[in-house]
Amino acid sequence: MSVTQAIKLDDETNKRLKALAQQRNRSAHWLMKDALERYLAEEERYEREKAEDLAEYEDYMLTGKAIDNETVTSWLNELASGKNTAWPKQK
Repeated sequence: MSVTQAIKLDDETNKRLKALAQQRNRSAHWLMKDALERYLAEEERYEREKAEDLAEYEDYMLTGKAIDNETVTSWLNELASGKNTAWPKQK
């Protein structure tokens, strides 16, 4: 199912949108839809990561389990040297 939504654009934004649509050989509608889909995907990813971070923090507060700085530093050094290693485990 599709739903029509309206958006009011100022003259300058509308001109820019039309110019880009013409350059890309796309409709202004296609560009707006694509931009909105990209924006939503990025914001949804952010919200998922925020929820994961909060869950990890709450787990840390309950258990006290964490990855010490020395382990993380060693892991980062391995990544920097080109070695693809797994994320270290909590102690």
